[in-house]
Amino acid sequence: MGFSAYTNKKGVRAGAAVVASAVAVAATVWGVATLVEPGSAGAASRQNAAQPNGTDKSGHGPAGRPGAQQGIPEGIAHSSESGGNAVNITIDDGPDPRWTPQVLDVLHKYDVKATFCMVGPHAKAHPDLVKKVVAAGHRLCDHTMAHDTAMDKKPVDYQERQILDAKKLIEEAAGGGAKVEYYRAPGGAFTPDSRRIAAANGMRPLGWNVDTKDFQKPGTAAIVDAVKREIGNGPTVLFHDGGGNRAQTVEALDRVLAWLRDQGRPTGFPVRTAPDTP
Repeated sequence: MGFSAYTNKKGVRAGAAVVASAVAVAATVWGVATLVEPGSAGAASRQNAAQPNGTDKSGHGPAGRPGAQQGIPEGIAHSSESGGNAVNITIDDGPDPRWTPQVLDVLHKYDVKATFCMVGPHAKAHPDLVKKVVAAGHRLCDHTMAHDTAMDKKPVDYQERQILDAKKLIEEAAGGGAKVEYYRAPGGAFTPDSRRIAAANGMRPLGWNVDTKDFQKPGTAAIVDAVKREIGNGPTVLFHDGGGNRAQTVEALDRVLAWLRDQGRPTGFPVRTAPDTP
């Protein structure tokens, strides 16, 4: 659910061998500097990173070589495939046997498609729910194995295991060749490495613009008010179907979708391959 800039070092080795035809031979070697996450980043700064105007934590890093080869930028997605007026509904931390079915019912009621950011072991434990999410036309997002909000302080190999092991479990639970199309870092704890790993494996890093704070259970009205107040920040709205009692979320989601319908706001999916234009 928040990156230092890339630095490329280009070293050139050129050698000329004088032979009968006097041909010059040059070789160029590219090196990529180590990606470093400077300073300490608390929950607030990581949250800003997942939003479009965060400090570099801006999430709009350049597409790296692995991701670019697959057409998946490494920059964090904030826009919608359905255009500037569309809203992206995203659901985190499930699937949950009690709350995910209720969220699915609300989405079905309004004919809205959402992106479900799933925790790997939860998907493995509830493959029936993962299959229901896919069958209903929603998209899958990797939310790691352990939902470690301090991932940005951990070694790269740890980040890679957290991301790729979860992707594997979610896709196995979904079956039928379904693919995980996005990656969202827990608590917005993105790093250049985690974004690169995600993009190289076909997943667009996914941020958010509206944090409903539903995880804190502030009350249904407060969740709805947060959406109405912050929707001007951008289209991607964060809800949760896991991590505890989500009764407020279910009711708030119903009210929010009714409000969006009355406002004439369509819903859609976050961008994947197109450059992000918040």
